[in-house]
Amino acid sequence: MRNSPARDRLYKEFIENNMIDPKLYDRYEVKRGLRNADGTGVMAGLTNICNVHGYIVNEGERQPINGELIFRGYNIKDLVKGAVEEDRFGYEETVYLLLMGKLPTSAELKAFNEIIASNRPLPDSFFEDMILKAPSKNIMNKLARSVLALYSYDENPEDRSPEYEMATAVSIIAKLPTIMVDAYQVKRRYFNNETMFMHPLIETHSTAEMILSTLRPDRKFTREEARMLDLMLMLHAEHGGGNNSTFACRVLTSSGTDPYSAYSAAIGALKGPRHGGANQKVVEMHNCIKENVSDWSDEDEVAEFLRKILRKEANDHTGLIYGMGHAVYTLSDPRAVILKEYAWKLAEGTEFEKEFKLLETVERLTPGLFEEVKGDSKIICANIDMYSGLVYRMLKIPEELVTPLFAVSRMAGWCAHRFEELVTGRRIIRPAYKAVAKEKMYIPLQDRE
Repeated sequence: MRNSPARDRLYKEFIENNMIDPKLYDRYEVKRGLRNADGTGVMAGLTNICNVHGYIVNEGERQPINGELIFRGYNIKDLVKGAVEEDRFGYEETVYLLLMGKLPTSAELKAFNEIIASNRPLPDSFFEDMILKAPSKNIMNKLARSVLALYSYDENPEDRSPEYEMATAVSIIAKLPTIMVDAYQVKRRYFNNETMFMHPLIETHSTAEMILSTLRPDRKFTREEARMLDLMLMLHAEHGGGNNSTFACRVLTSSGTDPYSAYSAAIGALKGPRHGGANQKVVEMHNCIKENVSDWSDEDEVAEFLRKILRKEANDHTGLIYGMGHAVYTLSDPRAVILKEYAWKLAEGTEFEKEFKLLETVERLTPGLFEEVKGDSKIICANIDMYSGLVYRMLKIPEELVTPLFAVSRMAGWCAHRFEELVTGRRIIRPAYKAVAKEKMYIPLQDRE
């Protein structure tokens, strides 16, 4: 049907039949994207899991503040600081906190780490049947399909008891990194014509160590590298109930469906470039800047290219500077603040130092240029995606795993929100849509033109 009259007609009808006059949204006070006119989110629920705090409302006006991210009452800064000062990995502790609602004791954390390790291996024949025989160019696609497929390997997937829900969640959290690495290795073999490496799992590894060990051909990595990846996993583990993928998980959970369906849907939502897939867009934009700015230390040259991006003359022609701005955070994204600090420690004195400083320049110049070009004085800050791509490059992690690693980490948050929806929600989530189409008289087939 390519370049045919039938195709052109279908394309035209696709646009015409799905277009709604934007003025109708204002007339009926529809909150598009479930956002209020001032940019705040429509209140859709309550949660004990996470607080994403980026502004305060004072006498009806939204006032910017430095962002805070709170997991079960604990500031992410303190969770990171605790793991760093005690020289240990913190992601598993974060998972425990999100699922159990409290920080583990030393004995509880040790036992939990052992449970995670014992759940990492995939079911018998799963790798051959679900990954090797059905490779995908997109690892996020493979993650979603694989999680959904795990339903078939579960002896009682419709069990809704708390014990079974918890066991299923822990199993998926543990297996997802294994699925990601296996899917990537198979993708290398089938689509890149490269050698795939299938390393056995080591039970004593943390999640970050396991990923680096199975991903790299020689299995070698430094503790500093593993700690950096662990930090990334901690920062991405949870971000409130209103983000698109978590809300998708809660919506499906509210229908009474199984956990595999709910978690697979969350992965599908995260894949989108307006959500988790935005980190891939940041990587692409950074590559574009590096290729088109000859002197990265020349702020005038960098600024001029950023103006081109804002004027839709460069990069992907959307007018967006990816990695800047957030739906909730205003003055700062606490994840970005933490990541920037540790990214500099990794980049300083290496070949990545120059690139780090370029990103710092983009972060510093963008707010002023945004106001200059767009005429918008909205306060914007760098989000976590600004520096995450560089961190992954320093860790020698392939670009196609940037978003999948986000999913691997965020599975913990999705599981926690599913639990809360099962226990507290107890009503199917069903917002209203107003029909604005006019009624039409039926026309017999022979009379249609």
